[in-house]
Amino acid sequence: MPQEPRETVTALLRRWRQGDVAALDQLVPAVYDELRRVARAHLRAKRNPSLQPTALVHELYMRLADNDQLIIRDRTHFFAIAARVMRRVLVDHARRRAADKRGGGVTIISFETAAEPARTQEVDVLVIDEALDQLMAVDERLCRVVELRFFGGLNIEEAAGALEVSPATVERDWAMAKAWLFQRLSPRS
Repeated sequence: MPQEPRETVTALLRRWRQGDVAALDQLVPAVYDELRRVARAHLRAKRNPSLQPTALVHELYMRLADNDQLIIRDRTHFFAIAARVMRRVLVDHARRRAADKRGGGVTIISFETAAEPARTQEVDVLVIDEALDQLMAVDERLCRVVELRFFGGLNIEEAAGALEVSPATVERDWAMAKAWLFQRLSPRS
């Protein structure tokens, strides 16, 4: 099935925001494949995958659909919100697994999915969530860039649109955020 044009997603989001419940039913298929691609990229790097891309996307959908306070401007804003919710879903899942195994289980994802392919470093979802909370205290925009690029799978231009800054700013922020996180997440830290 061909990917829906960006304008269609934005139009469906506007209709949904105006109270057209049927628009949500049309929106889901329009964004489903892209959300599954992002979910697959995150889950591919896990050593013992217990969460499937379809389950991750369905949980994301349920959390978005249950939030009647949600105001989404356009396609880019939708994927920015989806990135944040996907982060929460992955963190909640990792916490449940860790609790089930009494601290013995970890959920591993890789920066490889959003960073340059030559740099492969796996990190525990709970550790990265904690690091992102620390980064949020230092620089909120850097944290948002990581959420958009890493959890949301947005490219530089899409992240720039979601943050309402220039692509050059996102590139600089992405480089700074990765350096900050790699330093925080390195075994020596």
